[in-house]
Amino acid sequence: MSQLSEQELVRREKLAKLRELGINPYPADLYPVKDTSKSIKNDFKEDKKVIIAGRLMSRRIQGNASFAELQDADGRIQVYFNRDEICSGEDKSKYNDVYKKLLDIGDFIGIEGHLFTTKVGEKTVMVKDFTLLSKALRPLPLPKLDAEGNIHDKFDDPEARYRQRYADLVVNPHVKEVFVKRTKLFNAMRQFFNDAGYFEVETPVLQPIPGGAAARPFVTHHNALDIPLYMRIANELYLKRLIVGGFDGVYEFSKNFRNEGMDRTHNPEFTAMEIYVAYKDYNWMMDFCERLLEHCAIAVNGSTKATFGKHEIDFKAPYARVTMADSIKQFTGFDITGKTEEEIRAAAKGMGIEVDDTMGKGKLIDEIFGEKCEGNYIQPTFITDYPKEMSPLCKEHRTNPELTERFELMVCGKEIANAYSELNDPIDQRARFEHQLKLAAKGDDEATGTIDYDFLRALEYGMPPTSGMGIGMDRLIMFLTNNQSIQEVLFFPQMRPEKKPLAISDDAKAVLEILKKAEKLTLNDLKAQSGLSNKKWDKTIKELTKNNLAKVEKTDDGLFVEVV
Repeated sequence: MSQLSEQELVRREKLAKLRELGINPYPADLYPVKDTSKSIKNDFKEDKKVIIAGRLMSRRIQGNASFAELQDADGRIQVYFNRDEICSGEDKSKYNDVYKKLLDIGDFIGIEGHLFTTKVGEKTVMVKDFTLLSKALRPLPLPKLDAEGNIHDKFDDPEARYRQRYADLVVNPHVKEVFVKRTKLFNAMRQFFNDAGYFEVETPVLQPIPGGAAARPFVTHHNALDIPLYMRIANELYLKRLIVGGFDGVYEFSKNFRNEGMDRTHNPEFTAMEIYVAYKDYNWMMDFCERLLEHCAIAVNGSTKATFGKHEIDFKAPYARVTMADSIKQFTGFDITGKTEEEIRAAAKGMGIEVDDTMGKGKLIDEIFGEKCEGNYIQPTFITDYPKEMSPLCKEHRTNPELTERFELMVCGKEIANAYSELNDPIDQRARFEHQLKLAAKGDDEATGTIDYDFLRALEYGMPPTSGMGIGMDRLIMFLTNNQSIQEVLFFPQMRPEKKPLAISDDAKAVLEILKKAEKLTLNDLKAQSGLSNKKWDKTIKELTKNNLAKVEKTDDGLFVEVV
């Protein structure tokens, strides 16, 4: 166990005293909650009896009485503890000892009482009895308010918040609203699909072949079958098997896993929604997509408009539609139509885009669009008709064999949705897969390096004309809640292992604090400021340097110490 702080030690002493008094700090009994902070405020009646439970978040003890705040899942409400109301007989220990001395901020308590309004108009619960439901042994990282109204010690360090999301949700109530809206988004989308008559399904997370996208998978091993398995990178090929099997419309909210980089818009575990509808094409899907997102924006925010950074986005249908060739021509002056791979490579180099010999025609076009065009689309815009090389699972364009019937929806320079008229010709699909293998062998790390022969077999049984669409749910909720980082919309984002705090002496901690304030000091100045004896000083400076917390450098001006 790590070294306990003074407050943690005090709380453990209180825990022991509670047990000595015969009070179980973690009772197993059901507590008969029948009210919440929200229901009390919405249906407030003087003298109404209530039973509420939650976390003690603040208190102002004034002798025999105390105002406090209780926080539950709906918010906070003021509660009033009065010694004589709680302890009607001669024994006043429940208030004097248990409440005043042995409870702490963060403890869960149950309260029975009745409602009243204070002289300043605050709706309040008069406590008639209380029960300790769970003792908190670690202090909450609560911000502090000084006499001038300034806030100190905010719990706002991103890494600490993501690691301790449980504390973040308690002390930063606005964070919870993001996740409430996330659930509203899923519910709204599910309702939209169900109302249209489509069927929610589940497909395998562990797959024998990583298919449906080009990405590096996570690999595991199945002991009973003695085979490697891959964490799902996409569910596309399984959902299309279900269309082959006779479903007219299927959708899934899937957890996908890609063993690739992490940044503000990518997490190795993410949530995607994919939907496939028989007898439709990508033109129909564009209409469906914009109606879906308009519906979802209203369900989440009560409006089609959402703020993202400095932009106001309007999800009201219809959205602009621009072909990829027209987009590249608009922003670069270069027309990709009919150009060879070498001509496109030369053009990309002329635009200052970094390219290499592993990039095929599709990858080169993708790089040009990503570097020069993508960031210009702030309002929802459909980019359509992608080159065939970029879309191995997509149907050839009905009027131009060099293109495919594909669109991506761009918002604030980022892809939100990707959709096709699905390729259902098994011979063409096999040829596309084989071309992807050649690109992968050439070194293109975004090309598909495996062929799913079972999927090809399924197509040979016949798949009706179908349109499919995928939406990145994490990215969509970022736009709907004005969050610039994907970590803000995931309860528990992936993090590096937490470094264990070094157990250093109190002298070393004190010297390190001096050093942090000055950043760099001469060895003699630091020693003088520490006030340590020669023996303690030598031991302390060795401790700091050995643990790589500080370093001593020799310069022409003498010996200097600085924080590492």
